[in-house]
Formats: sequence, structure tokens, C-alpha cells
Amino acid sequence: MQMNFTLAGKEIAFDITHCTVAGWTGRDAHAIQHHIDELAAIGVKPPSSVPLYYRTASGMVTQQDVIEVVGKGTSGEIEPFLIASDGVLYIGLASDHTDRELEAHSVALSKQICEKPVAQDIWRFDEVADHIEQIEMRSWISEQDGDDWVLYQEGTISSIRPLTDLIDGSGLMSSTPAGKASVMLCGTLGAKGGVRPAKRFKMALHDPVLGRTIEHSYTINELPEIA
Repeated sequence: MQMNFTLAGKEIAFDITHCTVAGWTGRDAHAIQHHIDELAAIGVKPPSSVPLYYRTASGMVTQQDVIEVVGKGTSGEIEPFLIASDGVLYIGLASDHTDRELEAHSVALSKQICEKPVAQDIWRFDEVADHIEQIEMRSWISEQDGDDWVLYQEGTISSIRPLTDLIDGSGLMSSTPAGKASVMLCGTLGAKGGVRPAKRFKMALHDPVLGRTIEHSYTINELPEIA
């Protein structure tokens, strides 16, 4: 799947052939348990091990500002987004939008069923590697049409298992053929007030050292669930 991103003001194209969603990637054992508990509250079974690497269709990655989902039981979550291509690593921003009702039956299927919105802007990973854990992550939701934005998630990449560990564990760099690209969503933060659906989702990745921000927002269009 061909996708264009913006790197330092210039367009760069990737042929994405492999997408992985890394789950249960919290660094703090208590934070991991908190996320497991908040999902258990909506019926999600605990993971067999941590972290886990879920394969997702590359065609589910999208830069559109509207996604369509079935039913009212889905929600977004902010995640670092990595692109590996021809030995070079890039970092951007994504939402692992997930069907929470399906998640109670199968986490793997819940990852597959929803599109994964990503921001157009990316940075070279080597430009941020020396301060990667200072990079800030925030998301906001608007629960009903016309509602104001409410802070939903907030933290830094230091809350997530080291990205280098996830890169090694997933084989992101080593498994990408020449001329192709592999991407990975790298895990999220706990939600303020618990995981819940919304009509709109907004997210930002802020680099306080280099003074730059990647942002993206999207609307969730709920299709009727016909039994």
C-alpha cells in the first residue's frame, strides 16, 4: 500500500507491506495492570504475556480525517508510530482505534476490524533518539456532537517499554524487504476517566527539546449494527 508522509516539509512515499500493533507495552508493571484492569472492566480478557505483537492488515492504516466503524463500542488511543524502510527508521503518530465490544471476544480481531488513523507528519528517529523518552503524548475526545474537547490521555514515551526493545522484539527493522516499509503502533497510555467511545478524537506528539509537534484528529462515523 502506497502512502505519502511529510518529512521536514518534503513529501516522502512508502510502500507499506507489513503492519504490527504492539500491545501491553507499559513499562511500569502497575501501569500495565491498571490498563489491564480498565479493559477487564469492559470484558476484555488479560493477555497471555506482555508485550504482544498483533499483525494487522497494512491497508487499515489511513490518513483520512473520518473513519467508519460498526456500532457504538469503539474508541481511539494515542500511540507512537514507527516506519522502517531501507534501513532507516521514522517516528510519527497514530491511533490504535479498537472495537471494544469485539475486544472482549478477541483482542487480535478487535485490532484488525478498525482503521488506524495516522498523522501525515513524521520525524527521523535518529533526530529524537537521544531524548525519545521526553517526548509528550496527549489525546482529547469529544464525546457528543458539539461537545468541547476533553483531555483523555497524557504522558510521555517514557511510560512505554523502550521503543528499541519493541523494535527488536517485533523484528521491525530486520524483516522489511528492500524498497518496502513496515510500520508499528507501539502502545498507549491509560485513559483519564476510563476507556470510552467518542464522536471525535484528537492527538498530539510534542518534542519539547526540538520544539515541534505532530497532530492529527478524526471523526468517528458510526454505521448501524444490523443483527
